[in-house]
Amino acid sequence: MIDCQRRSGILCNVHPSHAYTTGQFASAVPTGQSRSSPLKLVIHPPIDDIRLRAVQRAADTMRVINAETSDTAIIEIADADAFFGKMTPKLLAAAGQLRWVQSPTASLEHYLFPALIEHPCQLSNMRGLFSDVIADHVMGFVLCFARNLHTYIRRQQQSQWAPVGNESLTKFSNDAGPATVSAVDAAHMHLADATLGVVGVGHIGREICVRAAAFGMSVIGVDPVCRHVPGVVEEVRDPDGLPDLLAQSDFVVIAAPHTPQTEKMFRTAQFQQMKESAYLINIGRGIIVDLRDLTTALQGRQISGAALDVAETEPLPPDHALWQMENVLITPHMAAASPRISERHLATLLENVRRFAEGRQPGTLVNKCQWF
Repeated sequence: MIDCQRRSGILCNVHPSHAYTTGQFASAVPTGQSRSSPLKLVIHPPIDDIRLRAVQRAADTMRVINAETSDTAIIEIADADAFFGKMTPKLLAAAGQLRWVQSPTASLEHYLFPALIEHPCQLSNMRGLFSDVIADHVMGFVLCFARNLHTYIRRQQQSQWAPVGNESLTKFSNDAGPATVSAVDAAHMHLADATLGVVGVGHIGREICVRAAAFGMSVIGVDPVCRHVPGVVEEVRDPDGLPDLLAQSDFVVIAAPHTPQTEKMFRTAQFQQMKESAYLINIGRGIIVDLRDLTTALQGRQISGAALDVAETEPLPPDHALWQMENVLITPHMAAASPRISERHLATLLENVRRFAEGRQPGTLVNKCQWF
C-alpha cells in the first residue's frame, strides 16, 4: 500500500531514470573514472549573503558559484554538477555534466520545459513547505461557510442583528428547551455530520484530511498515487472515483497540482455531480477549474458556494461576476502565506545540498513527466 507521504515514479516517454529515481543516488564520480576537481553547484539568480554562507557550509567541499549574471551562469554551468534557481533552455543547453537541479518552487508548471524533462538530470522541488499553512486556510473557508460567517460579516457592516434562518428573530428563548430543530439551527452546519472530499491527496491534501478529521468530519479522497492517509482515510481512490466523491461531499477541496491531467478537470459536468448544498474550495491551481463554468453553476445554484484562493485568471478582473456573489469567498493567492515559509525553504535547500554533496539522493525528487 502506498502511503500518501511517499510518491513513486510513473512511467512516461523518457527513460524512467530521467523522470524519477527511488534508489541510491548516482555516485559523484562515474564508475571507472577518477575526479580531481570537487563537485560544483551553480546558483542563479544569486541569493543573499546569509543564505549563501549557509549553502556553502552545507556543500562542504563542493564549490558554490553564486552567479550574479545570466552570462556568468552560462559559463559556470558548463562543468557544474548541480544547479539551484531558475533553469532556462539556454542554461540547460550549456550544461555539460549536470546531474541535479533544485527548483526554488513547489509547483512546476512554469518551471518545466521539454528539454528539461528529457534531460538525464534529476529534479527536486520545494514540496512540503506549505502543507499545514494551506490546510489551515482551507479549514477557515470550511468554518466560514458552515457557520455562515461570510454572511454575518456583511450584516455586521450594516449593523444588522439577523440570524441566518430567521432574520426577524431578535431574542432566543430557552425557557422550555429546544423541542425541535429550528430554522436557525438547520441553517448552521454541524461539521461532524459533514463529509469533506479532497481531490489530490499529496502533502497539502494529507494535511487537509488530518485537520478535517480533527473536526469530526468524514473524509474521502482521490489521487493517482496516494492510497492511504494513516488513521484518517483508509482508502484513497484513483481519480476515476471522482464522481462518487463529488456526489458524497459537502465540501469539495481541490488540492491537486497543475498537470496535463488536471487542467480543466472541473467543468459543468463535475458541478452537476455535486450536491446542490455543497461548496467548492480551490487552493490548488486556478487552471483546474473552468471559471466560466463555475460562474454559471453558482448563478444557477447548482452548488451552494465556492471559496477560491486561485483563479484561472489572476488577478481576477474587478468586473468579474464572482466578486459580487455573497456565496463566494476570494483570497488573492495567499493561502501559503506564513512567517515560517522562508526558514522552511532554506532548510529544504540545505538538506538537499548536503545530501547531494555526500552522494545521497535529495529528499524531494519529482517525476518530471508528471510535474510532481
